[in-house]
Amino acid sequence: MTTEIKPKKETKVYNAHQRAQAVWTERRRPAEVCRQMNINGAMLGQWQERAMAGMLEALQPRCREEQQLGPALTGKLERLLARQSLAMEGKQAKLQKRLAKLAAEAPAVAATASKEK
Repeated sequence: MTTEIKPKKETKVYNAHQRAQAVWTERRRPAEVCRQMNINGAMLGQWQERAMAGMLEALQPRCREEQQLGPALTGKLERLLARQSLAMEGKQAKLQKRLAKLAAEAPAVAATASKEK
């Protein structure tokens, strides 16, 4: 029994110019374009969607002033972040006071420990 190996179907890679011509042609119907380029209709549809998305992105204004963009964070989120940072500062202040108190007590504890020996 001999098994025949089927050759793989060659897939041609098309550059952006060729894809654009396929998407924006009005001379041929989409089925003709697909047949000529040996692609399926879904692939042509994807090319069309990507082309439209690229055009929309390209036509958007490139730089906007901060006023046009609006605030980076909502007011509620800014208040929450401010409250959290104040709480963290308070915790750090308490921790620093406690460390200073422990540092002050450490020599006294060390002195009493050495006297007991």
